[in-house]
Amino acid sequence: MITDISVIELKKRLDAGEKINLIDVREQFEYDEFNLGGELIPLGTLPGKLEDLETLREEEVIVHCRSGARSGTAKMFLAQSGFTNVRNLIGGVLDWQAQFGG
Repeated sequence: MITDISVIELKKRLDAGEKINLIDVREQFEYDEFNLGGELIPLGTLPGKLEDLETLREEEVIVHCRSGARSGTAKMFLAQSGFTNVRNLIGGVLDWQAQFGG
């Protein structure tokens, strides 16, 4: 079972300049208000985007949303679609903002 990732671990890796496959599954208006710089793919559109994500099938992919619920669904969907290393950002943007502001 792939372990999920905390906002603290993610921030450390982003601050270190690591290239991360980060997917934001919230809606456009949420992304516009505040985002972590990930690629916006709203959860409802994810099934139609699988072809675009094909190159990431074997790579680590981190999904996030507002609280971790939608991204949990996205993680399960991607795993069922053959993605081997999908991690959910625990607590989502809410936890990120609680820890680091924004």
